[in-house]
Amino acid sequence: MHYSDYMLNWDNVSYISVLNMKKEIKFSLVYRDMWQSSGKYQPRVDQLTRIAPVIVEMGCFDRIETNGGAFEQVNLMYGENPNKAVRAWTKEFNKAGIQTHMLERALNGLRMYGVPKDVRQLMPKVKKAQGVDIMRSFCGLNDPRNLELSVKYAKEAGMISQAALSITHSPVHTVEYYMGIVDKLVEFGADEICLKDMAGVGRPATLGRLVKEIKTKYPHIVVQYHGHTGPGLSMASTLMVAEAGADVIDCAMEPLSWGMVHPDVISVQAMLKDAGFAVKDINMDAYMAARKLTQEFIDDFLGLYINPGNRISSSLLVGCGLPGGMMGSMMSDLRGVHGAINMALKKNGKPEVSFEELTVQLFQEVEHIWPMLGYPPLVTPFSQYTKNIAVMNLLAMAQGKPRFSQIDKDSWSMILGRAGKLPGQLAPEIVELAKQQGMEFYTGVPQDAYPDALPAYIKEMEQNGWDRGEDDEELFELAMHDRQYRDYKSGLAKERFNKEVAQLRAEKDAPKAPATAESIALNYITPKHPGATPLVATATGRMLWEVRFDDQSTAPAPGTEVKEGATLANIEASYAIVPLTALKGGRVVDTCVKQGQMVKKGDVVGWVE
Repeated sequence: MHYSDYMLNWDNVSYISVLNMKKEIKFSLVYRDMWQSSGKYQPRVDQLTRIAPVIVEMGCFDRIETNGGAFEQVNLMYGENPNKAVRAWTKEFNKAGIQTHMLERALNGLRMYGVPKDVRQLMPKVKKAQGVDIMRSFCGLNDPRNLELSVKYAKEAGMISQAALSITHSPVHTVEYYMGIVDKLVEFGADEICLKDMAGVGRPATLGRLVKEIKTKYPHIVVQYHGHTGPGLSMASTLMVAEAGADVIDCAMEPLSWGMVHPDVISVQAMLKDAGFAVKDINMDAYMAARKLTQEFIDDFLGLYINPGNRISSSLLVGCGLPGGMMGSMMSDLRGVHGAINMALKKNGKPEVSFEELTVQLFQEVEHIWPMLGYPPLVTPFSQYTKNIAVMNLLAMAQGKPRFSQIDKDSWSMILGRAGKLPGQLAPEIVELAKQQGMEFYTGVPQDAYPDALPAYIKEMEQNGWDRGEDDEELFELAMHDRQYRDYKSGLAKERFNKEVAQLRAEKDAPKAPATAESIALNYITPKHPGATPLVATATGRMLWEVRFDDQSTAPAPGTEVKEGATLANIEASYAIVPLTALKGGRVVDTCVKQGQMVKKGDVVGWVE
């Protein structure tokens, strides 16, 4: 054949180019996760509906992540109806033929703790009716038992079931390990598999091999890659999974890309185009318009909740595997306990540590205890549990106590198997500690611990005269986020949020060095309890004395004996439960915050002497 035969043009594409052209790679804009990985709140419905047509106009996205995760909860927290937001937000994409997808946490649904079976079954029915096409479901422990119902209920509701693998890097999390889970998910009927690389620590070559295995064994399965950029590996991972046969790549866009978020679509598109993949062009005028609108939303109230540090990547995350999405809350926790640690170190004749030194120590402590805890993938809520244990270990060791002197109830739940089976083996000392405290390991199906609850919520709505909503969406919202929904209906959430915004704006306009637990403890003077050491809120959020989700819990009574470093309460902050510990041992002489009351970091909530 003559050389010129290869140079025939078909619609300005040479024959040789056709031979070399690789498959099409589609892009998904993870607009919800962009915000969650940056700060506490999501845009309002009026903002979302303004940017939706601009995103459509960009022309490069086949999918948009519209809701799920904390989306509904945070809407309720600032006094807005999340159901109206989802319907309005998905409408433009539905009309344009762009698929929408949500994120749910399997056993935990859209929250941080277990959800009854009937509520889980209602969720995809509601979301499908609201215009959501795909339900991405993940279990933080990769326990197929928790994912089976997610797949089943999504399919029953007519949604596409995308089952996610929580990606991390350990001796346990091999390609063979993940393929064993994939086999189960395909057996359940999952339509798609997502590689949820939530901390961005998946190693590119390993991820490429995993995708190759999935596509070879199950060529009909769509594979989508979701990788955060915190430790800087995800661009290489993106290229490797694309070469291995991945179909869809999750992307972000300015001004919320990179750092602890996701790669920017411009860079991903340029990289894959150069590699020979078919990718859609980006309407840059629309990109810049969407970028400007997103910045406008940030400059509104949302900017008050975004930590500028989230724009920075750190290779230190490669070792500890902590997800970028919790960096803001983790740093807040660490600042809250920094003073207490230095007080303990000083008391024991040891040198104090700077905040930067403490941060590195925390990363190292997480890396140290993670194998001991059975290698739980560090994703919500197990990243928070592991981090909480590490923080309390640092405090205990500063006080001259051994590791694991204090473990909170939720972390014990993970350790004991109530949330699912841990991927690895617990260290013998953890098992022995559980036995010493009379705790029993749970081997049953996690879902069995959460009996059906819809009848009780239906009765509550009838008694209050509340409408169950179109397609039972209001019933679902109450059942999934009962406390936040009640606060929303009463107007308390809106009132509380407006006060919080006003306070944050005032603090922003008059910047000052933030108070630490140590400075308040040493300098706070009160005529009511002279000489007593104050209990200081270590985060901004909702005070939960003793029991995390029991609204009837009360503060410790005056006279209650407490030990130094003991956890007396938890503060329900943005995306984490932050422990409040006693800086000194003694007896409680007074408390001034009720169960469920909102506090801000630095507030005095009680006294110990």
